Amino acid sequence: MIGTITNTITILIGSCIGSALKRGIKPQYQKVMFTAMGLASLALGFNAVCRSMPKSHYPVLFVLSLAIGGLIGTMLRLDERFRALVDRRKAGEETEATDAPAEAPRPSLAQGLSTAVLLFCIGTLSIVGPINSALLGDHTFLFTNATLDFVTSAVLSATYGIGIALAAPILFCWQGSIYLLALLCGNVISDELLCEMTIVGGTLIAASGLAILEIKDCKTLNLLPSLFVPPVFFLAKAVLGI
Repeated sequence: MIGTITNTITILIGSCIGSALKRGIKPQYQKVMFTAMGLASLALGFNAVCRSMPKSHYPVLFVLSLAIGGLIGTMLRLDERFRALVDRRKAGEETEATDAPAEAPRPSLAQGLSTAVLLFCIGTLSIVGPINSALLGDHTFLFTNATLDFVTSAVLSATYGIGIALAAPILFCWQGSIYLLALLCGNVISDELLCEMTIVGGTLIAASGLAILEIKDCKTLNLLPSLFVPPVFFLAKAVLGI
């Protein structure tokens, strides 16, 4: 678990540094960073999809995953509840900043946090890393991922605030679960499953980018259950012997 613990700590440190820097960044520069994160999310999402799509043996699975996951998330009102919870905290902070310029950007912390969770948790390094750590004792992927997440968390916190640090325990639970599952079941995550999850995850990351750039609010949180559809599909496939 050393790799996952390191990854979690780097996100916490990066979030603290970014939040401290935010106080000295002028509103127009915050807006530039806000736009940069949107473009970066689009690029990372499209890159993940384009790299994995040619390897997919089930090209329609990601469509079904998004549709089924979106329906489940909408019925559970994940986006609405999460925004209400997180933005209630942010509203308290904003009442103290009464001298803020009228043109200062007010990005949603809920939007930023959902983007952070996707960027930190969905990707080859974040999924394969815990498996290699558990089965081979190789922490290289997780250490590399920790370095990338350190920079990303600092930039996100400079835009959205210290609340981005809440993504750290989520990452710990995510990677920790994969680590324990790999220990108990061996190499349970096949290359095919990883490919399908990467396609769905990349699509969600790109959707976050659209929301950050205010092009289209895809309510990404409602789509998060989509990530669980490929594992269920492969589990059913194995049980039925198809």
